[in-house]
Amino acid sequence: MTHRRIDAHQHYWRVARGDYGWLTPASGRLYRDYMPQDLSPLLDAHAIGETILVQAAPSVAETRFLLEIARDTQSVAGVVGWVDFAADDAPATIASLAQERLLVGLRPMVQDIADDDWLLDPRLDAAFAALAAHGLVFDALVLPRHLRQLLARARRHPNVTFVIDHAAKPFIRTGTLDPWRREIAELAALPNTACKLSGLPTEAAENWTVADVAPCADHVLANFGAARTLWGSDWPVVELAGGYRRWFEAAQALAGADPGVFGENAARIYLSTRGRNVRC
Repeated sequence: MTHRRIDAHQHYWRVARGDYGWLTPASGRLYRDYMPQDLSPLLDAHAIGETILVQAAPSVAETRFLLEIARDTQSVAGVVGWVDFAADDAPATIASLAQERLLVGLRPMVQDIADDDWLLDPRLDAAFAALAAHGLVFDALVLPRHLRQLLARARRHPNVTFVIDHAAKPFIRTGTLDPWRREIAELAALPNTACKLSGLPTEAAENWTVADVAPCADHVLANFGAARTLWGSDWPVVELAGGYRRWFEAAQALAGADPGVFGENAARIYLSTRGRNVRC
């Protein structure tokens, strides 16, 4: 049987667009355009047929830019965009974007928001209700210090699927994995959550090994199981931490090349009726 292989987390950007904020000359090799023609050889080399394209700028304009790319790029199965969840017009903006069939989720950049308790703000309730109404996934770009707040938000919206990006960026370099371990387990106990096996190389030491990332990957897999774990490359950011092939091969060693982790879960969570509830 041929399984659907999907990279559940990758980016495209065009530097001249100017709304990335974090992307500066100090970003090194990331400070250039990364477009479909750059990723295509890597997808071919690893027999990956589809991707989930994820926002990299906090603007609706960039989301529309990504949707344009998706319409012209066969490998892009869906786009995770951005909306200001706290804005009064957030539900209307979400409804407008949701008319695009390729929009599968939204991702406010929580890790960059000054208020660590932003996820608890009741002003966000209407935006989350709009996510549920349109069957859109919430991608959680969070750090370990946000997991308690994410847990409260996920409990409040059982009809929204919450996908934790990069396993919430655990402190792999220092090995300080508590309270991350406990809070990840608490989130995994909710049936409307899933977690991306992505971004771990960036959080590890420069010359990381499979053994370095294994404690975090094993904890994600043990708690979310193979049915709610999704592999993502985090390309092109992964090029700062060993590259696409190295992470793909390491992830296969960690997850046993499970067809769910490497594509079928992403298809179910993001693409089946636009991710309307991950329960399984």
